[in-house]
Amino acid sequence: MTAILKNFIGGEWVDGSGVTKNINPSNTNDLVGEYAKADKAQTEKAIAAAKAAFPAWARSTPQERYDALNKISAEILSRKEELGRLLAREEGKTLPEGIGEVARAGQIFAFFAGEALRLIGEKGASVRPGLDVELTREPIGVVGMITPWNFPIAIPAWKIAPALCYGNTVVFKPAELVPGSGHALAEIITRSGIPAGVFNLVVGSGSVVGQTLLEHPDVAAISFTGSVQTGRKIAQACVLSNPMKKFQLEMGGKNPLVVLDDADLKTAVEVAVNGSYFSTGQRCTASSRLIVTEGIHDRFVAAMAERLKGLSVDDALKAGVHIGPVVDQNQLDQDLRYIKIGQDEGAKLAFGGELLKRENPGHYLQPALFTEANNNMRIAREEIFGPVAAVIRAKNYEEALAISNDTEFGLASGICTTSLKYASHYKRNSESGMVMVNLPTAGVDYHVPFGGRKGSSYGAREQGSYAREFYTTVKTAYTNPG
Repeated sequence: MTAILKNFIGGEWVDGSGVTKNINPSNTNDLVGEYAKADKAQTEKAIAAAKAAFPAWARSTPQERYDALNKISAEILSRKEELGRLLAREEGKTLPEGIGEVARAGQIFAFFAGEALRLIGEKGASVRPGLDVELTREPIGVVGMITPWNFPIAIPAWKIAPALCYGNTVVFKPAELVPGSGHALAEIITRSGIPAGVFNLVVGSGSVVGQTLLEHPDVAAISFTGSVQTGRKIAQACVLSNPMKKFQLEMGGKNPLVVLDDADLKTAVEVAVNGSYFSTGQRCTASSRLIVTEGIHDRFVAAMAERLKGLSVDDALKAGVHIGPVVDQNQLDQDLRYIKIGQDEGAKLAFGGELLKRENPGHYLQPALFTEANNNMRIAREEIFGPVAAVIRAKNYEEALAISNDTEFGLASGICTTSLKYASHYKRNSESGMVMVNLPTAGVDYHVPFGGRKGSSYGAREQGSYAREFYTTVKTAYTNPG
């Protein structure tokens, strides 16, 4: 019998009130593990533990926080193959993608170990004679973290690491669909030497665990990554709570990749395939709108179809696989609904979109490429979150830019061109938080800000030194030396 993996509350591993089953999407007969589900009372206990631990952790030395985060980083990196295999098995990313994500999590903790030593304030003169003014940053308190299933260790890392770095305490709710990587990360954190209550893990549903975090007055802030609909509910709940909570939202994307006539065709195809289909298209930064100018359009479409034919879709743990399965049946059903919607709207399904059978039962979908789409279609406006991309024809750069910006989202965007003029103009005028030139829209460094505009993001950026804007508050202090 499989042992039920427990929640971590107040420095102890505790049983839950139910069980979450973790199923391998590459082989639905494979049970990855069983995880204890937290209820409202346990979530409240975790919040109480985090609150009790906050005063001492907030006043811990930078060296203490550096040592803990550095130890977490070292263990993650030393186990990246093992943890990457677990990630690929539970989420469906290919094994190289899983190992790469784990490595990124380790690098994030290493970066924020250093940030613990780099946090400094300012001192200046007052406009009033003889007074000194000091500006310092202090932690905000208990932070509730709600993370998604598509990056089950990297996104928790880029929330937990800065929170701990700046002296906050954490109640972490991983996605119920993929609790394995979050649980493994929690085990590593518990061995880092941080005091009891500083970090707490509660696996469970959004309606129970998430709602308790939103409603509880002792939670000072919520950091959320997920859907736009849930993000809006979280924002409203944080504003209406008493006291109001600070909140940070990373939500959806409908990211454009512009391909101009002067682009290198091979580069453009590789950029589009990577950005649109790798990680099974289950990335908020995926380039699902391919906006292609007339002079290269037909050659690009033909080259894309040929490239897609050569991609291997199979078990995420097999060698040589390019695309793993869709994460679960619900997501697969959504992908299939949108493929039908695209056809009903009049777009041409130029390649793929078929269910695939492999050695083991799994959620396998052939990558789908639509052509003859326009920017008013639902497949061009709504986030599908699967291996589905639509080609939209544009007359010229100016029209391509207009189509690119005509969206309620603004997370990532890209352009393929050999023109410095157009590349520079696009970087300045694209209405997104992150812009790529001759690179996939999906893929950013761990030491620079991550986030978007419009309906994609709200609040301070994540990652890099900009993370301090969310996880700290500024204090202004005056001194009269007398």
